[in-house]
Amino acid sequence: MPDQETGQNSKAIALMYDGVKAPTVSAKGEGDLAEEIIAIAREHGVPLYENPELVHSLSQLDLGDEIPELLYRVIAEIIAFAYHIQGKVPEGFEKN
Repeated sequence: MPDQETGQNSKAIALMYDGVKAPTVSAKGEGDLAEEIIAIAREHGVPLYENPELVHSLSQLDLGDEIPELLYRVIAEIIAFAYHIQGKVPEGFEKN
């Protein structure tokens, strides 16, 4: 759907994280495809995070690409928050 302020289509990026290597781009799209990615994420209980600047940076990557080292910290914070809101902890950590 077009962004009301900019007139641009919506964008979505999905990341896959296996807990070992850096997260990789597993899906990306604009417009209807972005809406489908978001719908699938919601159906599967995947937390969503909205950040147009981050989406712009990640949209420059190809499917299967690892996120650049420059984005490690921000993506790590998002993953930690996603774990927290789902009541999960990374393997090897104890829940307080």
